[in-house]
Amino acid sequence: MQFRSRPRRKVFLNITSLIDVLFLLLIFLMVSTTFLEQPGIKLELPEAQSAAIIEQKGFTLFVNKAGTIFLNDTEIAIEDLEAKIKEVLPKMKKSTIILKADQDLSHGLVVRLMDIVKKSGVKKLVIGTKLK
Repeated sequence: MQFRSRPRRKVFLNITSLIDVLFLLLIFLMVSTTFLEQPGIKLELPEAQSAAIIEQKGFTLFVNKAGTIFLNDTEIAIEDLEAKIKEVLPKMKKSTIILKADQDLSHGLVVRLMDIVKKSGVKKLVIGTKLK
C-alpha cells in the first residue's frame, strides 16, 4: 500500500499592511512630539534624605559669606578661577569638584561659579551640604 504525498503548501505571510500601520504610528509620534530645550546647568545631585558622610578627596571650592573663594586652601579671585581649574584639571579624580557655598550667599554668585566650573572642563559638579 503506497500513500500519495500531497505537495506541501508554502506559508506566505503578507506583512504589507503591518508595515503600513508601523509607518503611520511612526509619523504620528514624530508629528505629535515636541522637543523643549531648557537652558541651565546639568547637575547630579545626591539624595538629601539619606545623605552619607563621604571622605573628601580631591578638589573643593569653598565660598564664604563675604564672597571670598577658596580652591582647597588657596584663596582665588573669581577672574583667575577658570585658569586655575584648567591648570589642576589633570590632577582631578574623574574631573569632579565639590562646591560648598555659605547659605546666605547670593544665588547669582553661586550660579556664576557653577558656570565658570562647567566652562573650565569639569565633568561633574557636586553641591556640598550639611547633615542635620
